[in-house]
Amino acid sequence: MDAPTMDKQAIADFLTHNPNFFNEFPTLLADLNIPHPHGTHAVSMSERQLIAMRDKVRMLENKLAELIQFGEENDGISEKLHALTLALVSARSMDELTGALALHLREGFAVPHHAMRLLADGTLAADAVTGITTLLQPVCGALAVPQASDWFGEVSPHLKSFACIPLRLAASSPARGLLVLASEEDRRFYAGMGTLYLMRLGQILAAALTRMQT
Repeated sequence: MDAPTMDKQAIADFLTHNPNFFNEFPTLLADLNIPHPHGTHAVSMSERQLIAMRDKVRMLENKLAELIQFGEENDGISEKLHALTLALVSARSMDELTGALALHLREGFAVPHHAMRLLADGTLAADAVTGITTLLQPVCGALAVPQASDWFGEVSPHLKSFACIPLRLAASSPARGLLVLASEEDRRFYAGMGTLYLMRLGQILAAALTRMQT
């Protein structure tokens, strides 16, 4: 560490440990001029403190606005998921269940494409079954179960992002199948995005299927 840096730190430490310093030299605050943080002219110490407080308030206001926006978005997702849950609970057959799922994914969540396969159907290849049974949590971005690409038919080559959702009541519960959400937009589902609501969707579907198959 060079001498100027040490001197600056020593001054900062002195002022920190001597809070009455400016009470003993009250005119010093008025006489000090320091560079304006957003310009080239000098301002007094009191003006500089006021600018710093305004900047902090502006930063906190922006953060609050961001938190409010996130809260409103989460409220909207919760309401849509609740409506989907009611529709799935009301379904009396597999056709009604898959119809309700398709309707709410398309109109409620604006998911352009989805596909669901159940292990109980016995139609999946062994490698697909292995991929599904080893998937414990939703995975977004690239297709976590590559065999699921065939489930989308002729639109498959145009799909760029996916959300693979195992249908489990809990991570420790056996998988009943897989729901895959897909989009032509490469950032609609991306690695690292939050998966809480996707996991809940998988649990709700697993519960509805359990009721339907018993």
